[in-house]
Amino acid sequence: MAVIPAAGATGTTAWLDALRRRCGADVHAFVTERVREHFTGRAAEAPAVTALPEFVTGGKFLRPMFAYTGWRCGGPESAAALRAAASLELLHCFALIQDDVMDGSARRRGHPAMHVRFARWHESQGLAGSAQRFGESAAVLMGDLFLVWSGQLLHESGLDAGALARGRAVYDRMRSELAVGQLGDLVNDARALPSWADVLDVIRRKSGDYTVRRPLEFGAALAGCADDVLAALGTYGGLLGEAFQFRDDLLGVFGDPAVTGKPAGDDLRERKASSVVVLAADLASPRQRAELTGLLALDAVDAAAVARWRDLITATGARDQLEKLIDERVRRALEAIDLVDLPGPATAALTVLARRCTERVR
Repeated sequence: MAVIPAAGATGTTAWLDALRRRCGADVHAFVTERVREHFTGRAAEAPAVTALPEFVTGGKFLRPMFAYTGWRCGGPESAAALRAAASLELLHCFALIQDDVMDGSARRRGHPAMHVRFARWHESQGLAGSAQRFGESAAVLMGDLFLVWSGQLLHESGLDAGALARGRAVYDRMRSELAVGQLGDLVNDARALPSWADVLDVIRRKSGDYTVRRPLEFGAALAGCADDVLAALGTYGGLLGEAFQFRDDLLGVFGDPAVTGKPAGDDLRERKASSVVVLAADLASPRQRAELTGLLALDAVDAAAVARWRDLITATGARDQLEKLIDERVRRALEAIDLVDLPGPATAALTVLARRCTERVR
């Protein structure tokens, strides 16, 4: 992978790391206070009281960092703007919980997923009914709380009404695109082998724009940035968002569970129509395509099938090709922000964030 210029990486990295810690502290304190406000301590509420504050720890806080960097493209350092940016982490927590329920994922960030945690509590209490169903239902409700609290944290951030009004349209669009993109992801089953164009459409709406472009535009809109800045950030965000998801898809197949927090090859077991799977099918020879079809038809994907599928993807050249697509999009994204006059700290942060989003191990 091409080396992305560090652009004063030491100072910028320290600044971003400080942002992450401050966002984490703000979000954890806010969720802890909401838990105290809404839960009365009854036995049935015990899992939520511990699970909700714990769930907001350990994230990368990419979306808040992009949002705050967007703010810094036109605004000064601001604790209120940072709290507004941090609200996107609660939106992300909502999305993660929903995603794990829909995918049936057992782990998140190295720990049991929210629905698994509630199902285990149901079993431990000897309650009647399906523990799995209870866990999924309770997790959906926890996700709903995070969604509501995201809006609450934004509106109580301390930003003035004018700034909040400027950011509202982007905030609403980001949430709507997330839901529509998730629906597209449900439809895009690998066994149907959707087209590359369909996969890119889902990537842009469900993950790429939601992770990079919209948070950047949200922060810049809050700050009242000029149209040319918003356009450049949109181009940068669209390209880097795709690169981010390409990397995530590669990690979903080849990633180390100790780093990703999810079982190795989880995307293959779930038959996700990810970019690397669809690209492999497009690049496969007739013999390789036939073997891929056989793997897709398996009732269950065991460890041996995962290993064979990985080898096959590599053999088609899809892994190397996706690395090239990542490099190409990062290069074009950085070129886009070079075309406008941004504050130096913001440019440096966007450069470092491009590296963080697309590095080989996350």
